Amino acid sequence: MALPAARGAGPLNVTPPLPVPVPAAVLPPGAAPAPAPPASSRPRRPVGCLRALGLSNMAAPSRAASCEDFAEFQELLRVMRTIDDRIVHELNTTIPTASFVGKIDASQTCKELYQSLMEAHTSREKIIKNCIAQTSSVVKTLREEREKAQDDVALLKQLRKEQTKLKLMQSELNVEEVVNDRSWKVFNERCRIHYKPPKSQ
Repeated sequence: MALPAARGAGPLNVTPPLPVPVPAAVLPPGAAPAPAPPASSRPRRPVGCLRALGLSNMAAPSRAASCEDFAEFQELLRVMRTIDDRIVHELNTTIPTASFVGKIDASQTCKELYQSLMEAHTSREKIIKNCIAQTSSVVKTLREEREKAQDDVALLKQLRKEQTKLKLMQSELNVEEVVNDRSWKVFNERCRIHYKPPKSQ
């Protein structure tokens, strides 16, 4: 038996609960986070900085090469070879990879580095061969004098000293070949798609 409704009572108005807002930082279950923005590319050094580094002035020595003192001769070559180290660094940090092509003028940069390498290698080879020629002449003269004075101990000592120096200078040609090959290898790896050297190279 149904109970009678209370007199004067109307229907109940029940307000539904309001939805709890989800904070913007909280993701629904299973939702993937938004992809992170791509990292900005590393800023590339402009072409003009090559001149600021003084690469064009390092190929030629600031003083005349001394062939008499081998230590001084070797130190001069060491200083002149630093241009190869700096150019290799520039090739590795300045010349763009395929994804960065267009951010710098890679063709002009490679051309400048090529010219700097050629000047440096030519200058060093000229100095080495010039000192080898001078020392060879000294050795030849001392040998002739030695034949006339075989009992001269001081002359023999001087001859052996010059012969040793000549061998050391000749060995610098081998060192030069190793240094140059390393530089050209890096140059070809970084610049082959940007710059074609003249056919003579």
